[in-house]
This record gives sequence, structure tokens and C-alpha cells, in this order.
Amino acid sequence: MLAQFQRVGSGLFAQGFVSSQSGNLSIRQENHLLITQRHCALGSIGERDLVETGIAKNNRATPLASTELAVHRCIYRKTPALAVVHAHPPYAVALSFMERQVIPCDMEGRSVVAKVVVLGKGMTARAGDFGEEIAEALRRCKVVLVEGHGTFAIGQLLEEAYYYTTAFEQSCRILYLLKGLMVDLQS
Repeated sequence: MLAQFQRVGSGLFAQGFVSSQSGNLSIRQENHLLITQRHCALGSIGERDLVETGIAKNNRATPLASTELAVHRCIYRKTPALAVVHAHPPYAVALSFMERQVIPCDMEGRSVVAKVVVLGKGMTARAGDFGEEIAEALRRCKVVLVEGHGTFAIGQLLEEAYYYTTAFEQSCRILYLLKGLMVDLQS
């Protein structure tokens, strides 16, 4: 299990989708979840960086869990997800300020997500905000985007949620480049 967290965390960090101590990962285990610790360095996750706590109730380890614990709990209560990846992919975050929804224009992106809604438009997001809205949106789509904050992706495995995160960010990169080309052509 630790190896899954390490592979995904290392990949997110290497691709620049999280900074040294941002983002978080979790997996569901029946009535519990295993989540990265608050301010965990996803690029170098160790066994001590994982916190086991309840989906519906706290335990002694809960204060150590990621600041996004409430969002992960909502997602597990409202969706069939067994894994959650929260990252801050830069092109997706940049587009979140300009768009109400992101519709991938590339073939792979469209096959993964038809459209991704941008939540929290015009609002200031803090860790743990929009849990209900995020979970509700994830019932219809594998990835959601919070304005100025980042993505939440779900899957049956961490690797699956990681794939949705990376595929969506690639689509956002392509869309960002296309928008720049269009501005250049109009000049």
C-alpha cells in the first residue's frame, strides 16, 4: 500500500502538480481511510506520512491528517470511489480563473472526461472547503476543479485517480496553448 502512495506522490511532484508540501492522497478501507499527513511531502512519502482515521468519526490520529480530510470524507460518503488524488496542476489552475467549465479538446482528454466543472467561482477557497459540492460533482465526473485551488480526482486505485489527474492536466495544457495561439492569430 505504501508503494502506491509513493509512486503517485512522486509522480505528482516530478510533474510539478504539487509543491514540496501540497496536495494529498487517500484510499478507502471499509469504514476507514488512509490519508497523507498534513504538510506531507508527496515526493518522498514514508510510512509515518500516512494517517489512518475513520470516514465518519475521528480518532487519535485525526489531527495529523491532511487539511483536506473533510473533503476526502465527503467523497467517500457520497461516491463509490476507493481512492482520491488532490493536486494543483498549473494549467488546470490557470484555466480555473477564466472558465466555468473545462471541455477537453484533445482525443484522450475527451475520452477521460467530457467536461470538468469549475467550483467556487469568485469565492476564496481554503483547504477543506466545498466538500459537499466536490463530492456531488464527482458523482458525474472523475475530476473536478476548484477555482485557484486545484483538482480532485477519484478512482478505484490511486493510480487510476492519478491517471485522470494527469490526462486532465495534459488537456488543460493543450487548451491553454490553443487559447494563446488564437490570441496571436487575432493580433
